[in-house]
Amino acid sequence: MAAVTSVSFSAIAQSSSDRRAFCTAARNFGFEGFRFRSSFSCHYVGVRASNSTSRMVIHCMSTSTDVPPTVAETKLNFLKAYKRPIPSIYNTVLQELIVQQHLMKYKKTYRYDPVFGLGFVTVYDQLMEGYPSDEDREAIFQAYIKALEEDPEKYRIDAKTLEEWARTQTPSSLVDFSSREGEIEGTLKDIAERAASGDFSYSRFFAVGLFRLLELSNTSEPTVLEKLCSALNIDKRSVDRDLDTVAKCSGEPQFVRQ
Repeated sequence: MAAVTSVSFSAIAQSSSDRRAFCTAARNFGFEGFRFRSSFSCHYVGVRASNSTSRMVIHCMSTSTDVPPTVAETKLNFLKAYKRPIPSIYNTVLQELIVQQHLMKYKKTYRYDPVFGLGFVTVYDQLMEGYPSDEDREAIFQAYIKALEEDPEKYRIDAKTLEEWARTQTPSSLVDFSSREGEIEGTLKDIAERAASGDFSYSRFFAVGLFRLLELSNTSEPTVLEKLCSALNIDKRSVDRDLDTVAKCSGEPQFVRQ
């Protein structure tokens, strides 16, 4: 059974082996691919040439919907938005994460939610904790999220709102969100409904967001995570696996799974 405790990323800058481990783990912020729908239509036009020989010309037109930008375009948007050099220890991981998050976002079932936002903010802030400049750290965050065509202020506001809410919760009230009213409770209900219908895009950032809610509500019992996953219609095995990955890549895991 998985014990609930804290995950730290602060040690990633301590040694080259830690950096390699973190970069390898960053590549594992997995995705299942993305799809976009397209239609292909052809029409035929008869053309009569001067020698009276009939020829058939085929005009083909491809029309696509939901066509996402390419990974290269997203990375280029990031580089355009933040033009200052980034130390390689940070830049390597940021480039890996932006590729993975690009692919998460353009999955067919992706829809941003505050728990996902909290998870990303948690990962980013701990990853960049030792960055030389606070101002540059926030500017990089802004450029990163905008490159994904999302709102960095929404990420920050949602993360802060969820953190404040979680601090007022007990383990039982956290799990019992479906029986109560409120903005956050409504968000969690929406996630549960979408997950039940198969219209929810789970990710490791979401797993980290869940973990942060448990951490801030002073939850230590492993059964609470199991109950919360059940209430949200999320596969707990996926959450356990992803939290294990995050713990391993932190360089200084502060918990042992039992």
